[in-house]
Amino acid sequence: MFQYDFMLHAFQAGTIVAIVAGLIGYFIVLRRSSFAAHALSHVGFTGAAGAVLIGLNPIFGLFLFTMGGAVFMGVLGRKTEGRDVQIGTVLAFMLGLGVLFISLYKGYATEAYSLLFGEILGISSGNVLITLIAGIIVAVVLGIFYRPLLFVSLDEDVAEAKGLSVFWLGILFMLLIAAATSIAVQVVGVLLIFSLMVTPAAIAGRLASKPSHGVIISVSIAVLATWIGLFISFYLPYPVSFFITTIVFLIYIFVRSMPYLRNISVQ
Repeated sequence: MFQYDFMLHAFQAGTIVAIVAGLIGYFIVLRRSSFAAHALSHVGFTGAAGAVLIGLNPIFGLFLFTMGGAVFMGVLGRKTEGRDVQIGTVLAFMLGLGVLFISLYKGYATEAYSLLFGEILGISSGNVLITLIAGIIVAVVLGIFYRPLLFVSLDEDVAEAKGLSVFWLGILFMLLIAAATSIAVQVVGVLLIFSLMVTPAAIAGRLASKPSHGVIISVSIAVLATWIGLFISFYLPYPVSFFITTIVFLIYIFVRSMPYLRNISVQ
């Protein structure tokens, strides 16, 4: 399969996205911010639709709107607790704007619509480069602020009492979610963002007792699911995103069932 450029690009972009999604996803689950990731993916679709409307690459619109949406959500909700209302407000406005952009476009916005379910097999070498640059930036920034973000994620009040800027760390975290969401959308799409951004991290949270172990497990599951999904889709005529979401879902169900299986075996 690696003699085809489209499969090479898919594996390259998919691996980068899976690593980034696994890294940032662990903090998303830890901070209970899964709604933020979901909302920003929809905001990104609005940006993609706007870019198509004015004749630009939808990826640029995707990044611009997710970053802007992240700042708005972070400013309106100073702390993670109770931020859902602010996120929902921004999301509702952005979705309305997306409907306007689509209605103004005279043609069929294929590139924008493809982001709803992902189009990893259609990723170009240019998009792979953009994904790599964004992935490196997210990973480096997350590595630099790993300890303060972890502290704030575990207990915002204590972190603030210790002198950490909860507000600015919250803004930074929302921007990291925006960047990770923007590149993950290309693989699994707006409507299936939870499969890579949340589910592997949720599995890791049940298997790991230490944050560092949780991050490693989250990344490993995301990468493994992406590779297996791409491999299967090469031989079967079904969407890659379906296989990726199914794999991580089945792993999650198995992990959730482990305590019950242990009880049954003991009895």
